[in-house]
Amino acid sequence: MGSVLGVQAAMEKMQKDNQEFMLKTQQMTLERQIHMQNQMRERMMATQIARGRELLVWYGSFYAVATVGCLGAFLKSRNGAAIAPLIPLGFVLGYQYDLAYLNKIPRIRGMAEDIMHDEMSLVALPEGLPSLQSIDAARLKK
Repeated sequence: MGSVLGVQAAMEKMQKDNQEFMLKTQQMTLERQIHMQNQMRERMMATQIARGRELLVWYGSFYAVATVGCLGAFLKSRNGAAIAPLIPLGFVLGYQYDLAYLNKIPRIRGMAEDIMHDEMSLVALPEGLPSLQSIDAARLKK
């Protein structure tokens, strides 16, 4: 009879140890997923910044050619309308430069944080987060 109680106690201890091991494994898996998602986000942001810088090079070249053309047309015709396109093009060039090299991204991030803190209703999902029941219902509907 004593050996049955000893086996039962040993099994309970093994079960408890196994549950702790599973909990630690799940926690480590979750932490790894969080770090992986963050690294993917960082890589995507770096790619977007690089894309913006590449676009700035192309747009800057276009702006330089347009400036030469507009100034040439102005000098030839003495008409102020010939250089008018440089004004909106200058705004676009400034925006692209700010995005690629200055502090536009931290300002956007700050605005996003403000929205998350003060205006959460703007980013909330309609009908809230999907539940297992709603997913199963949609799956069974098909």
